[in-house]
Amino acid sequence: MHLIKDHGFTHPHSSEITPREQFERRRELLRHLATGVAGVGLASWAARDALAQTTAGPGKLAKLAGSRSAVAGGMVMDKPTPYQDVTSYNNFYEFGTDKADPARTAGTLKPRPWTVSVEGEVGKPGTFDLDMLLKLAPIEERIYRLRCVEGWSMVVPWMGYSLSELIKRVEPTSKAKFVEFITLADKSQMPGLRSGVLDWPYTEGLRIDEAMHPLTLLTLGLYGEVLPNQNGAPVRLIVPWKYGFKSAKSIVKIRLVEKQPVSSWTRAAEQEYGFYSNVNPSVDHPRWSQASERRIGEGGVFAKKRPTLMFNGYEAQVASLYAGMDLKKFY
Repeated sequence: MHLIKDHGFTHPHSSEITPREQFERRRELLRHLATGVAGVGLASWAARDALAQTTAGPGKLAKLAGSRSAVAGGMVMDKPTPYQDVTSYNNFYEFGTDKADPARTAGTLKPRPWTVSVEGEVGKPGTFDLDMLLKLAPIEERIYRLRCVEGWSMVVPWMGYSLSELIKRVEPTSKAKFVEFITLADKSQMPGLRSGVLDWPYTEGLRIDEAMHPLTLLTLGLYGEVLPNQNGAPVRLIVPWKYGFKSAKSIVKIRLVEKQPVSSWTRAAEQEYGFYSNVNPSVDHPRWSQASERRIGEGGVFAKKRPTLMFNGYEAQVASLYAGMDLKKFY
């Protein structure tokens, strides 16, 4: 990735984050909206909606039964986002940078056989295949809000169990201060890896107390089925009080480490993507406000904005993790 310097920060060119043709389409859309001629500019959104109508719905993938969550905050009262929207509007750059790309190209991903290795500062490192993960703890359905840094949100019935169930099995040592997540990087399965948007493989990290929090979900499905490829099959992370990019998809390795790991987006643009990345309406992204959001499935680009909730609405459950911290400095 070619980098430029700006006031002491290192960051990628905007064209490396958003492909130029995609940027031009969005600019054209805004121009049409401003002049009241939205029909042509909405072609991309209409194409996504057309794709959504052909996406396999519930009942087409393997069932994944689970009980309703007993974890405090594990079941929000918001109306779930329709399945077709959840599975056709995705950020998964390994399969393309446009929101519709993953649903179109992720059929090349092979979710079986699959293993996740857990290593580092642990007493009992191990490798877990998918069947082991499915049986490691009771599967729960948790309806979580998902808030992405671009300003859109969803409400998804995820299937899985607290990540702590897996971490406890490997017996973390006293040196385990952070948890690093490393995802699949296979060019034969993931066409987006040919781009220079990020350094691959995609990596993410949490503090150990964040990883052990009951809300942090080792996710194996959604809507009562196994995960679709475009949603991070076969195993991903969901950290509902953080922006969506913190929830790593298609995980192949988990490392417990002493030093804070560098996340992929932090490495690419540290001034834009901090390590914590907690949903915070008072801390804007350098290029857009985080004070409000649009809920996917509620009217497209014309959806009424709603106020962004601190910690994405999970403040009562997680605020104590950050007691005494300056959340603008540690964004």
